[in-house]
Amino acid sequence: MTYYYSKTSDLPFAEAVARTREALTDQGFGIITEIDVTNTFKQKLNVDFRPYVILGACNPKAAHEALLQEDKVGVMLPCNVIVQQLAGGGGSEIAAVDPVASMSAIQNPGLKAKAGEIGASLRRALDAI
Repeated sequence: MTYYYSKTSDLPFAEAVARTREALTDQGFGIITEIDVTNTFKQKLNVDFRPYVILGACNPKAAHEALLQEDKVGVMLPCNVIVQQLAGGGGSEIAAVDPVASMSAIQNPGLKAKAGEIGASLRRALDAI
């Protein structure tokens, strides 16, 4: 079992980030965290790294339902989505966590069903980019 969904695109990095945000919004997600990995590595490690961002996507309704079923599931939220520039700058890769894989350690059938629904929404978002 893989732990993520991904796709590559000919879109330049900045446009891929913008389109990813739009696609997630269209599927009911909000971006509640954003980590600019490139900038963080440069500031903290003085290391150059390809353009890479981690978006913390949250569907509030689904998160609420999940927390009602399992109060510690918050340690696995939000759903992380990455956008990174491909080698040579010739496009981008967009990848999202597979919630079913990340929730597999929790023995709660209702939560697994909810993870499947969220996973389907994330796949639709990636497909729309």
